[in-house]
Formats: sequence, C-alpha cells, structure tokens
Amino acid sequence: MTHNGPVTPAARTWTPAWPCPVGQIWSSWRRGAGDPTYRIAAGRHWRALRTPLGPATLSVWTSPGDGSVHAEAWGEGAGWALDHLPTLLGADDDTAGFGVRHPALAAALHAHPHWRVGRGGIVMAALVPAVIEQKVTGQEAFRGHRGLVRRYGTRAPGVPASLDLWLAPTPAELRRIPSWEWLRLGIDHARSATVLRAAAVASGLERTLTCSPAEADARLRGIPGIGVWTSAEVRARAHGDPDAVAFGDYHVARNIGWALVGEEVDDDALLELLEPYRGHRYRVQRLLELGGFVHPRHGARMAPRTHLPT
Repeated sequence: MTHNGPVTPAARTWTPAWPCPVGQIWSSWRRGAGDPTYRIAAGRHWRALRTPLGPATLSVWTSPGDGSVHAEAWGEGAGWALDHLPTLLGADDDTAGFGVRHPALAAALHAHPHWRVGRGGIVMAALVPAVIEQKVTGQEAFRGHRGLVRRYGTRAPGVPASLDLWLAPTPAELRRIPSWEWLRLGIDHARSATVLRAAAVASGLERTLTCSPAEADARLRGIPGIGVWTSAEVRARAHGDPDAVAFGDYHVARNIGWALVGEEVDDDALLELLEPYRGHRYRVQRLLELGGFVHPRHGARMAPRTHLPT
C-alpha cells in the first residue's frame, strides 16, 4: 500500500458547545456519492482541500461519548485545515434573529437541531462544481465534476491510494485544459468558459471571503456566467452565508412552496414567503431539505433543463 506524502498526520481534538453532526453540516459539499474529493470510510469523513497554504487531506470523526470532534490532516495545508475546523463545522454560525414561524420548519428543526451553516473558506472549491451544475441534471453535473477531478486533479496527500481521494484541479490547471477536453467531460462551452473566467481571477474571488454578503454577491455576479443562483450556491458553502437562498432553482422554489403553503410557487412568491426569515433564508431552505420536505414527484424523471438562470 503506497501513500502520497507524509504518513504521520497533524492532529487536533475540538469539543464544540453542541453535539456537532459532521455529516449533516458537510452534506452540501458532497457532489454525489462518487465525489472524488469527499469520502466516508471507516467512520470518518475525508475531504481533499485546496487550502490557501497548499493541498490538504482532512479526516474527521466524533466521539459518541463526550461529543469531541477529532481531526487528522496531511499535506502543506494541514495546519490551515485544523485551524479552521470549528469554522468549517459551523462554530461561527449566528442564529440570532431566526424564529420558527411554520410547523414544517419546526419539524425540520426538531429533527435536526444541531445543524449549522459551515463556512468552507475556499471559494473555488464551491464555485467550480456550482457552475458545472448550471442548467443540467444532478446526474450529469456529478459525472462532469467527477471526470474533471479524476482527469486533471491529483491524489490527496498522506492517505492510501485505496481511499481514492482526489484534489480538484488548481485554477492554473483548469486554465490549461483544452476546450475539446471540457466537451469530452460533458461540460459545454458556456459552463467551461465561466469556470475559466473565474479561474483567471481566482485570487480576487478568494478575497470576497472578507467582504459583506452584498459585496461578495456583487463581485461574484460581476463574472459573466455567474448569476443569482450560482452566487448563492457559492456563498452558502464558502462564505457560510445563512441568507444565501438559491433563487432561480426550480426545485428549491417548488419544494419550499409545497412545505410552507402546500403548492408550487415561482421566485416572486418565494421571495415573499421567505421575507419573514430575511437574514436566514438559506437556513430555511437547508433545514427543509434536511427534513425531507420535497414536493411529490409524479411521472417520468425530469429531463435535462435548459431554462435555469446562472
């Protein structure tokens, strides 16, 4: 069994002030069961991260007895990953002002009382998969992201190859991919061009982590091909923005509408429905998703969509 990088990991134990459900909090980062950058094995959550200090593998598990969160990390970015562990798991999430005003939301919160909005702290890690997900089904998006990582990424440091954990390509590596190779991955020109525009200004996008939510949104949406939906997807994950609801998503609108008023709604109606929760609108969205409040689906599975905004 061979290892990539140092075998001995750096380690940390953190005891949060609440029972921290790692899987729930990080579930939005996993892009399908076959995501090469995220593995669940041997009772641990394994993530391959492109941190500001270099690549890292982060392995996390909890102690059932005292609720402690244990972490090991390998690679140049190991220190960053361990230092940011509480933030990654929602320790900085502020629920002040969040009031439950509906039985469905109360039920979701009762079922998932310890979920928090984590702050990923790496913009490109959230942005590239979000762009790949524009205007296609989840199955197509996951396949494209999986192919991109496996073909142009690198093995995660410090862990056995049998874990099959991979680092996503760096912005520089993304910019070297020929146009025809994107097409072979099932990623059309519109989406690959958006990824490349973002990769060209990646360092500036990472600096949005220090901006206000409104400024971060404006700067993200200043890149052609990134609209309301993609910006929200990025800010919810990378910035830990509890208000970054995914307007423009057909399923989000219909699911929240069904949960709160018993019928499908459009974005205008969704905006009105969520107004009482302003500041926590993504929190509402994600809690209802975790609670299983999904509009009943009938008939054939939906074909690839072409009407979503960006």
